[in-house]
Amino acid sequence: MTRGHFYTVFRTAAGWMGLLGSGAGLRRVVLPQGSESEVRRALGDDAIFSPDFFTDIVARLTAYFEGERVDFRDKLDFSPATGFQRAVWRAARRIPYGETRSYGWLAGQIGRPGAARAVGQALGRNPLPVIVPCHRVLGGGGGLGGYRGGLEVKRFLLRLEAGNDPA
Repeated sequence: MTRGHFYTVFRTAAGWMGLLGSGAGLRRVVLPQGSESEVRRALGDDAIFSPDFFTDIVARLTAYFEGERVDFRDKLDFSPATGFQRAVWRAARRIPYGETRSYGWLAGQIGRPGAARAVGQALGRNPLPVIVPCHRVLGGGGGLGGYRGGLEVKRFLLRLEAGNDPA
C-alpha cells in the first residue's frame, strides 16, 4: 500500500472483511476471514483507517453476505492493473447476480475469443472479489475452474447468490 489510501475492517455474517480505497475508488477487498487481525495483516499497515470513507459499501457487503441481492456499481481504482486485466474485470462486472458465464464467453466479450486461459489468469489477480464477481465465471464444461479465495469460497458465493443455504 502507499500513502493516500484508506481502509476499514468490518464484520459480516461470513466473517471479518476489509476494504482499501483511494480517492480514485475502491482498490481492494479482503474476503471474509476468521479474525480482524487476519484482515489487517492482509491489508498491510500503510493506509489511514477511515470507516466513513466506506459506509455505503460496508452496508451493501453486509447485506450481500446475509443473502440479499445487492448491486455494486462503485467507482473502482484499477490503476495498478494492465489494460487487459481492466477489460476482463469490467466485463466480469456485467455478469448478473446469480448467473454464471464461462471463461470463453468472457474472452469473447472483450474481443479476444481465444484468450480464455489469459482471462482466467486476469481473474486470478482480481483485487476486488464480489465487487468484480469473478466467482461467477466457470470453466467451459461448467466446472468451477479456479478462484483466488479457494474453491470452497467460490462454491459458497455461488450458493449464496442462488438463494441456497451457503453453509
